[in-house]
Amino acid sequence: MERFFVCLTSKNRIMKVGLSLILMGFALFSCKKENTGIIEKVNNDEAVSSFKGNSSSTDSVYTVAYLPTSTTKQIVKHQYYTLSYNEKFEQAEWVAYELKKEYLKNNDFKRPYFIEDPNVTTGSADWRNYKNSGYDKGHLCPAGDMEFSRDAYSDTFYTSNISPQKKEFNAGIWNRIEQKTRYWAGKYNDIYVVTGGIAKESDKKIGTEKVAVPKYFYKIVLAKTGKEHKAIAFLVPNEKSDKSIYDFVVPIETLEKMTGIDFFPNLKNLKSSKDF
Repeated sequence: MERFFVCLTSKNRIMKVGLSLILMGFALFSCKKENTGIIEKVNNDEAVSSFKGNSSSTDSVYTVAYLPTSTTKQIVKHQYYTLSYNEKFEQAEWVAYELKKEYLKNNDFKRPYFIEDPNVTTGSADWRNYKNSGYDKGHLCPAGDMEFSRDAYSDTFYTSNISPQKKEFNAGIWNRIEQKTRYWAGKYNDIYVVTGGIAKESDKKIGTEKVAVPKYFYKIVLAKTGKEHKAIAFLVPNEKSDKSIYDFVVPIETLEKMTGIDFFPNLKNLKSSKDF
């Protein structure tokens, strides 16, 4: 009998140990499953964060879903703007960026030198192509829109963000449209801008890398008001003009036919008008 109780006690201990191991295993499995869920959530959050058009604006109403299509398949992302580079014409076919009301600051930053864009795999044009060409190094994403941050300001001086513009155009009608764009950023609190030159084979070329001089430049401004979107689009000859900026308003479809770009592929039936 005594031996029986000893054996029974031993069995009880084994059963307790076994039960403990089972419970520990279950706990570890649950913990692992929970951690996996957490990891997956973190990865999803990172994916959502990287999906944002602006890495510093995770609360932005604008995401990568607003980016245009690219005819060149060379999309380059900087912290505050994204572009599609066209190697054939040595410039961006479009530059897209968000402009918030709080970005509208006037800081007296020292202008840096233009440098080649290290993120353009085919190499962006050297600034020397513009030297003695008679054309300005015209910003596409204006430095004046990025004065809220020294880094943001400096990033606009990559040569992937410039296009040959006639001086009278750059300082005249184009500058007036840029100033109006800042006004709209203040009015709507947050806008999205797509801009670029429309380059063709027949365009004049400058420099040793044959940078094309677009005959036209365009700018599209998109605003979200509640659940609705509204937009205004401009097509302006690369020439001096004293006309009103509204004389150059065109349907977005006009720009899409000229460029082969779908500017807002995820916004169906988006129309542009002068009522902005």
